[in-house]
Amino acid sequence: MNKLPCARALMLVTLGLLTSSAAARSQATHTWVSATGDDTYPCSQTAPCRTFGGAISKTASGGEIHVLTRGNFGGVTITKSITISSEKFDAGVFVSGSNAIVVAAAPTDSVVLRGLDIEGAGTGLVGVKVLGGLGSLIVEKCTINNFRGSNGSGIEVAPTTAGTMKLFIKDTIVRRNGQGTGGGIFVHPGAGVNVKGSLDNVRMENNNFGLRVQDNTNVTVTNSIAAGNTNAGFTAAQVSAGNPIELLLDHCVSSSNGTFGLVTNGTTNAVTASITKSTFTNNATGIQVQGGSQVVTAGDNFNTGNVANGSPIN
Repeated sequence: MNKLPCARALMLVTLGLLTSSAAARSQATHTWVSATGDDTYPCSQTAPCRTFGGAISKTASGGEIHVLTRGNFGGVTITKSITISSEKFDAGVFVSGSNAIVVAAAPTDSVVLRGLDIEGAGTGLVGVKVLGGLGSLIVEKCTINNFRGSNGSGIEVAPTTAGTMKLFIKDTIVRRNGQGTGGGIFVHPGAGVNVKGSLDNVRMENNNFGLRVQDNTNVTVTNSIAAGNTNAGFTAAQVSAGNPIELLLDHCVSSSNGTFGLVTNGTTNAVTASITKSTFTNNATGIQVQGGSQVVTAGDNFNTGNVANGSPIN
């Protein structure tokens, strides 16, 4: 028996395992990027990387990428639990003709984006795009601007892996986004996927539409504004019969939108928008209830001053 090939094979396997183990150990829980950094560096605080794409490969799952200086740190694809955070500096993600941040992770993963200035320069496709599966997406203190490429959106949440995804957007501006089917914030999960979440203190301004939620979504919006959008400020629209939608607006304003302040559309008892302490004004139509959908009101809203107020909701 020739033992030499076997010995070589064993050595190669052992070397591969050691290399893989070393790579895993080289990933840090905390990494840093800087405008003067280099992606060949280890992404430590004293030797930072130049881009988010360079840093993410050196950051362990569940870790955090920090920003040391202002600058443009480029687009990135996220495939694991990660936090990208800029608390003190203007951290830009500037792209042209492409997506800025793509999230294609596992249903057990959580992604946090904090303090980012995400710019599409008029040709960018999507500012933050969720594909595949994801446990939760948290967007905080971000500005997402000028994603107006083909069917572009500021934030597009379109998971396809069966299960429930959670979405949280807070203290964020989404403006001048959307072409074709895209707009400000577009939530449209695939078959067998549910999206549950909340928006708080979010401004959706001058987009193709403000917020649009489709099948199998349950979203609460508080203290938020949809204004100056080409089409509707808020939309709850069923695409396939039997897929429920629940949209709650609390202390919200929808104004100066080109079609509706709020529009719902779907089969009976499947699509419900609940509104309380909210204002709909200066829209082409204030509130429009279509199909068998329904709007439930607490009786403390204002739907007035529109070209047509639409459904008599108070």
